[in-house]
Amino acid sequence: MDTVETRQSVQQRSELHKTIWSIADDLRGSVDGWDFKQYILGTLFYRFISENLCGYLAEQEDDPSFDYATLTDEQAEYGREETVKEKGFFILPSELFSRVLETVDKDGMALHEGGQDLNEHLTHIFANIEGSAIGTESEDDLTGLFADFDPNNAKLGNTVIERNKKLVTLITKIGDLDFGGSFQDNSIDAFGDAYEFLMTMYASNAGKSGGEFFTPQEVGELLARIAIGARTSVNKVYDPCCGSGGLLLKFAKILGTENVRSGFFGQEINLTTYNLARINMFLHDINFDKFNLAREDTLKHPAHWDDEPFDAIVSNPPYSIKWEGKENPLNINDPRFSPAGVLAPPSKADLAFTMHMLSWLSTEGTAAIVEFPGVLYRGGAEGKIRDYLVRNNFVDAVIQLPADLFFGTTIATCVLVLKRSKATSDILFVDASNEFERHDSKNKLMPKNIERIASTVINRTEEEHFSQLVTNDDVLNNDANLSVSSYVEKPDEREEIDIKELNAEIVRIVTREQELRDAIDTIIADLEGGA
Repeated sequence: MDTVETRQSVQQRSELHKTIWSIADDLRGSVDGWDFKQYILGTLFYRFISENLCGYLAEQEDDPSFDYATLTDEQAEYGREETVKEKGFFILPSELFSRVLETVDKDGMALHEGGQDLNEHLTHIFANIEGSAIGTESEDDLTGLFADFDPNNAKLGNTVIERNKKLVTLITKIGDLDFGGSFQDNSIDAFGDAYEFLMTMYASNAGKSGGEFFTPQEVGELLARIAIGARTSVNKVYDPCCGSGGLLLKFAKILGTENVRSGFFGQEINLTTYNLARINMFLHDINFDKFNLAREDTLKHPAHWDDEPFDAIVSNPPYSIKWEGKENPLNINDPRFSPAGVLAPPSKADLAFTMHMLSWLSTEGTAAIVEFPGVLYRGGAEGKIRDYLVRNNFVDAVIQLPADLFFGTTIATCVLVLKRSKATSDILFVDASNEFERHDSKNKLMPKNIERIASTVINRTEEEHFSQLVTNDDVLNNDANLSVSSYVEKPDEREEIDIKELNAEIVRIVTREQELRDAIDTIIADLEGGA
């Protein structure tokens, strides 16, 4: 059964990728890059929540043959309040994705019903879906969810007719995808894969910032596995720079959503990425009451004071960005930053994020943070913060990752693992710089690499040239330098030389040289004698 499901999943994924490329070809020249991504994801999301709602209501009716899409809007209204309470949103039958798909003019003009243009109809539908949550507990999770999918955007075309042709392409091609059953069975992973495929597709061309909003899923899995450790469930997981939510969702994949008992928490400053993170939660069938994502600057305005501490924290903060630091006198008294007695430099916020995460980590929790390498050895204020972290026994492990893992940068980043409660006073240094395979012009952590690194960290095992336990005192005596290369010796790859054999070879060479000289002297003597 597993083999069949795997084959089916691969087939679905392949079909999905082909469809995305097909739509890209159709829209090329008008909608590019990230703008194109918003429309693809928006259409996928619209289809997902429509079918997810229908599946949910069929379950509530305890009748597999029940088809919500066949009800009239008047009939459906009777269940609006209860549906919003449970699902967080409501869609009228006439506004479901399947109903729109049935009525779009395949030639790309308008809707058959009522003659309303598709762009106007979709605008109305998206407003209604978001509006269904107003005044309810799910309002914050739904507000602005379709903000980046503007059916009237001139990028879709200069005229209404041109825009509608593009929208018809999106609706029909996404609608033609066959996911072979209900979303609950197997298609959720396919939708999640579509999201990741799009992120990969455009993050690779998005410049230096690519690594900030998209962490390769293999790195995300490594971080989550380390943060989980030997546990089979956690209470709350958190990412203060959650981007599109991919790192948080790794906990759902590894543990199961039900084993993240109190849910997923995150914060993101970029509006578009924040909207994608919320969409990503819904795409992975995580209900509105199981996630709490906020949009704001985490260092300036942390949104989850009432929710901390967290059992597991994972993050890939933006590398060495500017922040207020000591320019804002309130920061030195902020309970997140004040324990170190010094603030991260205004030009490098890396350790400000690190201190924030440590502050919100539960007593038994673990944080796994991707760090820019300079954080581990630079002096000044950063050196003093490292001294604080080591002296108070908060640093559990440091992992050197391979170079060229992230989109937009070839830098060899590191992972800093923090714990508030440790049984030993030492740090495990792991040199995983060679744990990769080359795929599609980037290095990639393979399952065997992830397993080796994660098990080494979780079990705190030492292995020559790979991992080394170093006492806190020794690290402090080295200026709290946390660079892995300072503690894990590289293997000596120079060719071993047998000195005795080398000397014997030299003797043979010298003897042979003398024999040649003697032979040459003899030849010369013979020539002179003959003359």
